[in-house]
Amino acid sequence: MLTRNCLLLFLWLFCEQGSPSPIHSPPQPQSRLGKERPRHLVGQLGGHHGGATFQRVKRGWVWNQFFVLEEYMGSEPQYVGKLHTDMDKGTSAVKYTLSGEGAGSIFTIDQTTGDIHALRSLDREEQPYYTLRAQAVDMDTGRALEPESEFVIKVQDINDNEPKFLEGPYTGNVPEMSPVGTYVMRVTATDADDPTYGNSARVVYSILHGQPYFSVDPKTGEIRTALPNMDREVREVYHVLIQAKDMGGQLGGLAGTTTVNITLSDVNDNPPRFSKSIFHLKVAESSAVGSAVGRIKAHDLDTGKNAEVEYNIVPGDGGALFDITTNEHNQEGIILLRRPLDYETKKAYTFKVEASNAHVDPRFQNLGPFKDMATVKVSVLDVDEPPVFSESSYVMDVDEDTPVGLIIGSVTAQDLDAGSSPIRYSIDWKSDLDSYFDIDPVEGTISTNELLDRESIAQHNISIVATKVNNPVLTSRVAVTVHVNDVNEFPPEFAMPYETFVCENAKEGQVIQLVSAKDRDLPPAGQKFTYKAAQDENEIRNFTVRDFGNNTAGIVTMHGGFRRRAQEFYEVPVVISDSGYRAMSSTGTLAVRVCVCDSDGSLLTCNAEALFLPVGLSTGALIAILLCIIILLVMVVLYVGVRRQKEKETLMTSKEDVRDNVIHYDDEGGGEEDTHAFDMGTLRNPVKAVDNNNGNQLRRDIRPEPSLVPIIRPPVTPLSSHDTDDIRGFLQQRLQQHDADVSAPPYDSLATYAYEGEGSVAESLSSIQSLTRDGGAGGGGGEADEDYDYLSEWGPRFRTLAGIFSERSESQHDLTSAATSTATSSSATGAATKENKQH
Repeated sequence: MLTRNCLLLFLWLFCEQGSPSPIHSPPQPQSRLGKERPRHLVGQLGGHHGGATFQRVKRGWVWNQFFVLEEYMGSEPQYVGKLHTDMDKGTSAVKYTLSGEGAGSIFTIDQTTGDIHALRSLDREEQPYYTLRAQAVDMDTGRALEPESEFVIKVQDINDNEPKFLEGPYTGNVPEMSPVGTYVMRVTATDADDPTYGNSARVVYSILHGQPYFSVDPKTGEIRTALPNMDREVREVYHVLIQAKDMGGQLGGLAGTTTVNITLSDVNDNPPRFSKSIFHLKVAESSAVGSAVGRIKAHDLDTGKNAEVEYNIVPGDGGALFDITTNEHNQEGIILLRRPLDYETKKAYTFKVEASNAHVDPRFQNLGPFKDMATVKVSVLDVDEPPVFSESSYVMDVDEDTPVGLIIGSVTAQDLDAGSSPIRYSIDWKSDLDSYFDIDPVEGTISTNELLDRESIAQHNISIVATKVNNPVLTSRVAVTVHVNDVNEFPPEFAMPYETFVCENAKEGQVIQLVSAKDRDLPPAGQKFTYKAAQDENEIRNFTVRDFGNNTAGIVTMHGGFRRRAQEFYEVPVVISDSGYRAMSSTGTLAVRVCVCDSDGSLLTCNAEALFLPVGLSTGALIAILLCIIILLVMVVLYVGVRRQKEKETLMTSKEDVRDNVIHYDDEGGGEEDTHAFDMGTLRNPVKAVDNNNGNQLRRDIRPEPSLVPIIRPPVTPLSSHDTDDIRGFLQQRLQQHDADVSAPPYDSLATYAYEGEGSVAESLSSIQSLTRDGGAGGGGGEADEDYDYLSEWGPRFRTLAGIFSERSESQHDLTSAATSTATSSSATGAATKENKQH
């Protein structure tokens, strides 16, 4: 503090001595912060004679560049300098004014003396200089005595800012085991003071903490290693304190510090090492192949890829049963089982494992081999295991005609454990649902339990279960395949049905058909068939069989000149034999049809089917075509019949009307005046109506049908007067009944009456009347009781009629009660009309 005050006092005294002087004083040297302003020509206006004259005068302002000390802490305003002009004669007639940056607020001027003072402390780092303008004016008139001039007040720097590390704290790294002088990083400090003035901004670097491991360059700030062979495994991180001091590091300079964290990066300078030389592991003999037996680890002090370890089993005793892999996460060696273990065979294994680095740095190979070796001893633990079959699978053969209970084979299993438990055998029921086989539970012999048929099941796959008596939970299974051998039990037969024909013009020795055979017995690929003709003298004279030796044969003609009219079909018996043990044979009959062929032997005609055979149509296709044709014909006939039926106007309103020759006219007449609809005279005089019919007079109520042949009517016998009176009486009775009917309508109506007459010598021809008469007598006779069985004895032509009457006789009894009140008119029909006004 004392040093700083002394320095401020010295600067103040220096400024006092450098205040402005009259123009006649010698010129001052130019400052570093500015240049001396040039002199100007000033023109004076007016003179003693009142004329305008111009003359060269010297500039009246005299001053040097002004300086003000920053951070001034005095109680009085800091004196900056003094302004003076030659026109100032000391009579206080000149007034000085100040304008520009900080005028009035920071800087002030005495209007009479021209002294300039700084009102407050200034900081160069905020603003290094201020530009102002000064002018001298007449005190009384305010007229400018000199042109306005510009000058600069510079803030003179002092060492008031310490160096700063703007990017700190710093982090760096350097490989371990690096030689001395290895570059680590560079640090930089910044000083806000003026670097062009003194040593305030001159920075020097040094290490306060971190020696003797690192050093720093005083000028550049570069940090380098200062100690060789620094080992990361001993110490990894170093905290270095760096100082930056201004004033060139001299006493009184300001200083700033920063921390540099330096980390030693790893290199592969350490080999892997096992924690112990022998590892003891245990594994159960039932462990599956590929399962983990145990883990071992070699420790490497390095990190990252430099600590990656590879494990290998050294070839030797027991090493072939195991394998080892590396766990990438923790670098452990995992020992795996390559082959099954058996405690009863070998109880312990010993082998060596080598651990080495995957990435070796050649700079450190002189330190020794980067690998280590350890011994691994694996003890096999005994486990109670299930029985073991002597074979992995069994195959047995049996003939299909083997009797029940015959032994076809056996299986064997044993307990390999030290206890050697007895074994019991059984058949898995899921594999033999039909119980074709049985097994001896102690001996393991397999026998048939059912008769076997190769044609039904050619191969049986069963599963045999072996169970330990001492521990029934432990079981094992084995697959047994039983092949059912074929026994020659089926005779051969034709491979397909043959349709054979022989041409009438066939020659002697001509092959008319090739035949082959099939056999349901095995093997189908290696069967051998022989063919020969049966001992039939009739057929041998016409055809014979020729065996070609390749399981086929041909039907050969013995002569020519076959005639279809003489004999259309021939039957050729063929004896087919197989080549199996106890050969079997069968006789197949081949039907040969005589057909007409052309000269080339192509079929021309045999029958309807034969004509279509060359075209490729089968019997089923021909039948389908014929059925389609018949259906079309029936549809055409039905269509024509329906059309004709629609064209006819049927007078019968109901087909179930049981009355004969009763015609209903469903239209209302117009009374007696309507002579077109009904001829009343015809009803009143039937004899005349008959005569008119004999005269071929057409009826009005029936549309005549066209006919090319003249209608010849038989002569009609006139009715007697007795018959006419009978009809007239019947009509009168019906009219009276109708007139007495209170429900009759009040208008003209048509009443139709049916009268059958009183009978005749031949009695009624109506079947209904006969049924009514017989049924009403209660005799139970008539048609219902009549026996029509004699119609069946008349021959096939009356068979249909006998069936109809037999059905009617069964259902006629139900219709008897309904038919007693119904009568059919067979002799006459009458109709009468009446008017209510006449009666």
